[in-house]
Amino acid sequence: MNILPLMMMSIGAFVVLAMLVFAFSGPSASRASARRLTSLRTRHAETASAKMEAQMRRITASRATKWDVATARFLPNPALLKQRLGMTGKTWTVGQYGMATVGIVAVSAIMLWTQGAPFLLALLLGMFLGIGLPHFAVGFLIKRRVTKFTIKFPDAIELLVRGLRSGLPITETMGVVGAEIEGPVGEEFRAIADKMKIGRTLDVALQETADRLGTPEFQFFVITIAIQRETGGNLAETLANLADVLRKRMQMKLKIKAMSSESKASAYIVGSLPFIVFGLIWMINNSYMQNFFVDERLMVAGIGGLVWMGIGAFIMAKMVNFEI
Repeated sequence: MNILPLMMMSIGAFVVLAMLVFAFSGPSASRASARRLTSLRTRHAETASAKMEAQMRRITASRATKWDVATARFLPNPALLKQRLGMTGKTWTVGQYGMATVGIVAVSAIMLWTQGAPFLLALLLGMFLGIGLPHFAVGFLIKRRVTKFTIKFPDAIELLVRGLRSGLPITETMGVVGAEIEGPVGEEFRAIADKMKIGRTLDVALQETADRLGTPEFQFFVITIAIQRETGGNLAETLANLADVLRKRMQMKLKIKAMSSESKASAYIVGSLPFIVFGLIWMINNSYMQNFFVDERLMVAGIGGLVWMGIGAFIMAKMVNFEI
């Protein structure tokens, strides 16, 4: 059997699956918003010496194992992966992530190969599953934690406002919020209070939390406090307005999610149905489906169908992504 058509079929399937992952991995508008917030935050950041001191403390606090170092050598951006793992709220390390990836690749490739799939196709699909499943799992945990944080964050700001209006300083009010609010909001505010107890300033503690969370809502909060410290004014009134803006922003997100849910469901169904049917028929009669890897006409038809389906899913995904 000629290996070239099989290789082309495998590479085409892998490229289309990668396009689907890229399309549904998240809106690019959020990255643009994060860049704008970063540029605004930089104008109100601390001095260079304070930044260097905070960075040296973060480097000293991190203790990587040998497996973490070995895994980081094969990754294009291990710092970004470490940041994503920190955003989940779990204690996972880069080394554990690499072990999970290698294990999924090996197990899935061996299972597909023993079921009769060609070795090259089994290896490519195993790599796709090994890279995609941990990435989606981390993304799911990040999204779930950020959602919980976003829902409770306006309540935390209003609790801050009540504490400030009663005469408490903002540093003590942070500890009150950490003790009273449950979930990710309480965890983050308790971490901020603990950092200030060991000598970090409020701005540094807030900035480290903002970098770990990566949410626009908390970045708005950090920028608001930084601007108020420079310009002065009523911080309680400013934070009350911020809480109202964040509530309205969350309501707008929910409206957009409800309006675009039908298109997203259609994209998921249309995109997954061919693969589900292919897998079911393969389980019933794998010798019949192996013609897709032998007959060149079926290879061309399969690659064409995958390409057009990937383009359609990519367009549908971009049509339902909105910037707020």
